[in-house]
Amino acid sequence: MKRSDKWQVICDESHCPLRLGNLATRHSSLVTQKAFTLIEIMVSIAIFAMIMAAVYSTWVLILKSSQVAQSAAARVQRQRIAVRTIEDSLTCIQSVQASMQYYSFIVQNGDQPEFSFVSRVPDIFPRNGKFGDFNLRRLTFAVETGADSVKNLVLRQNPILMDMDSDEKIAPLILAHDVKDFTAECWDTNTMAWDTEWDDTNSIPPMVRVTLTLNGLADNSSLTIRREIAMPSETLPAVEQTGRPGGGNPGLPAPILKLPVK
Repeated sequence: MKRSDKWQVICDESHCPLRLGNLATRHSSLVTQKAFTLIEIMVSIAIFAMIMAAVYSTWVLILKSSQVAQSAAARVQRQRIAVRTIEDSLTCIQSVQASMQYYSFIVQNGDQPEFSFVSRVPDIFPRNGKFGDFNLRRLTFAVETGADSVKNLVLRQNPILMDMDSDEKIAPLILAHDVKDFTAECWDTNTMAWDTEWDDTNSIPPMVRVTLTLNGLADNSSLTIRREIAMPSETLPAVEQTGRPGGGNPGLPAPILKLPVK
């Protein structure tokens, strides 16, 4: 065997120093390629934290936008329901000239607006089950300050010829919350214009315009809805109810007019 062959055999053994050194170098190289330094880990954590913060901020923004949109839609829907309730009651209004102490038509605007009249309300009217078969009721719409110091549009009802009960006085039906303005205007056929007052107590106006404004969700914003309602009926004249001009008790006979004898 040649000397070079002997050297090859020795180097092929597992305890060859040259082979061991080569394996150690290769193992160290592999370990260096697979490991991460502390700086790389910290940079990765920082990038992950920024990504999570961006995702969280986007999610919070979407959630707030959804809540604002739902709240605005609910306020608009509640506003429409309130005006629709007034519109339904006005289309069923009742007025009798011989009993104006019960059928008076009241319009009051300003800081404490109030709108009151008598109506034969439909079966689907709010709180209808409370009053049973007494559909002929006086309805009073007013703006009052609630317990949270916010103005609300409330509705109180009482059957005609009956006093308002304590429940309606203490806990009226809230039609709209956070009211900025409420106005009821009557069409004056003499001036051919809308008037905020109605002095003709013996009749009802031919048309009524109702305006309801709610405070918006943002600063200096508001939501306004307006309806013009034409009255389907007129005040029943006293002669139709009592059978005589000027009213009076229909059970009594008409007075006999005596002509002077010439």
